[in-house]
This record gives sequence, structure tokens and C-alpha cells, in this order.
Amino acid sequence: MRLRATIAATSAVGGGIAAYLTYVHYAHTAPICVNSGCETVQKSKYAELSGVPVAVLGLIAYAALIGTTVVRGTAAAFTGVLLAFVGVAFSGYLLWAQLGPIGALCQWCLGNDVVIAAVAVLCVARMLTEPPPAE
Repeated sequence: MRLRATIAATSAVGGGIAAYLTYVHYAHTAPICVNSGCETVQKSKYAELSGVPVAVLGLIAYAALIGTTVVRGTAAAFTGVLLAFVGVAFSGYLLWAQLGPIGALCQWCLGNDVVIAAVAVLCVARMLTEPPPAE
């Protein structure tokens, strides 16, 4: 139970980041940032996937990760691992885009990278320790 609560809390932090970046996108404002990197990243073509802001995708993913913590058992734990690994892979792609084509770093995005990596580690730990549901 404690591990599931930690996953949910960490996912809520990621959800907060994603919610803020979603707000910034739809409010057409610059994110609070110590340099112009965040704004550059948010205005790049990499900030959307098929017209959907990647922050919205992150918000959905974090909500789904929180949802997996409500259910006990290996199926929910495996689903959490799968979602977290997809999140890590997508964050890696976006980090590549920041370092390469965009040429700017967003501190909010880097914070999200740390959060999703932590969630992935926690989800794997849960998968390895989660007892099967009672019959």
C-alpha cells in the first residue's frame, strides 16, 4: 500500500507539471522560467503530437498511472510499468528534441523527465513486490 501511495503522490507531482504546461499552452502565455528555453520549447513543433499538446498527453498518462495505484495485483502493477516506460521513452524523445532540433531546454520538461523516471522505478519495484489479489 505504501508503494502504491508513493507512486500516486509522485504521479500527482508529474500531473501538476503537465497541468501547468497544459494551462500555458491554452492560455497562450509564456511559462514561468529562468530563461527563454521553456517558451522556445513550448512554441516548437515538438510541443504537439497530431495537434494535441504533449502536456495533455502527460496529464492523461499521469492520471492513468494514479488509476493503476487504486487497484491491487500484478495486472495493475504491470499496467503501471508499461505506462511509465512509455512515458520515459517519450520523455527521452522530447529531451532529444530539446537538445537537438529545438536547441533549448525547458526546466519544466526536465522536471517532468525526473518525475517520470522516478515513477518508472517505483512501478518496477511495485511489480517485483506486489502480491496477487486475494481470491
